Amino acid sequence: MSLDTIEPHELFSARLFWLKIDGLIIIISYLLGSIPFGYIVAKAHGIDIRQHGSGNIGATNVMRTLGKKAGWTVFIADALKGLVAVIIAKYIADHNSITVTQSHIGYQGINEAIFHATYFVRLPEAIGAISAAITCIIGHNFPIWLGFKGGKGMATSAGVIIGMMPLTAIGCMLVWAAVFFGTRYVSLASIAAAVALPLITMTLLFMGVIYGWPYFYFAVAACVLAVWRHRSNIVRLMNGTESKFVKKPKETPQQ
Repeated sequence: MSLDTIEPHELFSARLFWLKIDGLIIIISYLLGSIPFGYIVAKAHGIDIRQHGSGNIGATNVMRTLGKKAGWTVFIADALKGLVAVIIAKYIADHNSITVTQSHIGYQGINEAIFHATYFVRLPEAIGAISAAITCIIGHNFPIWLGFKGGKGMATSAGVIIGMMPLTAIGCMLVWAAVFFGTRYVSLASIAAAVALPLITMTLLFMGVIYGWPYFYFAVAACVLAVWRHRSNIVRLMNGTESKFVKKPKETPQQ
């Protein structure tokens, strides 16, 4: 139902309701996204991750600095907060509504009459999910708790995409894996997955696998943000100075 067909005196209330619900989703999602799991895990190991490696609080820097266990812990936690943000947003959108009156012209016999019907108006689930996704990623990239200096948002992006478009997420993960194992550059794999995101989303939309072009607009925005956050990596890749992710050799036990 279009809001344009609602009684004029109720239209403002309906739009205000949308803003309130979407605003609540945005606040919750930003706060979830801004939980700095990389910083927290590193602190549990007695270090400030911002003073080590690249200085980034993301899973890659944690893994390089503290090892696989810590790195995977951060990756999973960052992805889960994105997934949880989307799940909460969908729940809020689906379980909050406002009643409005819609008018339409009909006929009683040969006489024209105006009929009134009452409907429940909810924030569209797609709008709520996309608002959650974008603000959760922004929260990770610019957390209020760390002076708005956070990670690059790849794990969190994976989480929100899994929550909204699971098939798209699988496609992006395959792209990431192919580029990473072919080059051993985490940054290049992340950029490739980000660029693939709107392409895969558009393909699935045309195939009718997923519905709603707002998801494509989100994919474009997420792609641009991810590439922008990797701009320093792009410069190093072009200059040939970007670090590859290589396994550290095991220490030989002393005899």
